Amino acid sequence: MAKLYFSYSAMNAGKTTILLQASHNYNERGMETLLLTAQLDDRAGAGVIASRIGLSSQAATFASDTDIFTVVSAQHSKTPLSCVLVDEAQFLSEAQVWQCARIADELNIPVMCYGLRTDFQGNLFPGSARLLAIADNLREIRTICHCGRKATMVVRQTEAGAIIQEGAQVEIGGNDKYISLCRYHWTKAMRP
Repeated sequence: MAKLYFSYSAMNAGKTTILLQASHNYNERGMETLLLTAQLDDRAGAGVIASRIGLSSQAATFASDTDIFTVVSAQHSKTPLSCVLVDEAQFLSEAQVWQCARIADELNIPVMCYGLRTDFQGNLFPGSARLLAIADNLREIRTICHCGRKATMVVRQTEAGAIIQEGAQVEIGGNDKYISLCRYHWTKAMRP
């Protein structure tokens, strides 16, 4: 029976690198994968999944209203899929997470989701919350804070390095806008 997986971490832990490696492993064995990424994250270009270490691949994109079950079903009927890999899974809606579960349960295709657990204010993303609730397998991918402790949180910063404490939950960016910190240093940074 296929499963729904959620691998989560703070930024800069290597989630995308692991996703691309998993897809490569399937492809190397002659198995087809479908890569999906959030349409709103076009830092590497529209429909491109790219890691900080230089690996990249084309991907289909999803918007907040995309029916992922229908997209995967259509692709699977053309070319049998061995795995679906979702980057930036925190941007999935709750309904889309349930669609990913249906893919695993009804189409018997493993779905591997990779994303952030929390936003810069320490709140769960809706997609991440639902994945944490219903995924068959949860895996934390670790990165480190500047102090050497495990980083579990991120802060958003201005170009000048000032910490931003309020704002929209979603603002696309990388090392230019976000820093991964342990809970202790995140709490210190977020104090007014």
